[in-house]
Amino acid sequence: MEKIFVQVDSEKRESGEIVPKAITWVDGRAWNIDRVIHSCASPDGEYEGIRYTVYIGRAERYVYRTGHAWYVMA
Repeated sequence: MEKIFVQVDSEKRESGEIVPKAITWVDGRAWNIDRVIHSCASPDGEYEGIRYTVYIGRAERYVYRTGHAWYVMA
């Protein structure tokens, strides 16, 4: 799988938690993230950074954050 870097609008909460709110693809298409279900780091090194399980509409998807960069897997 290939990493595709995307722009993500996010919110930083008082607790320091970063929550993704919307994704903008490289061609300018954008989607609101309706709900964040879960976030975690990979226990076995399967992926780099933090993986967020999100709902975009009725579709469950993953978006990843490493440092200040966001990506999806294609």
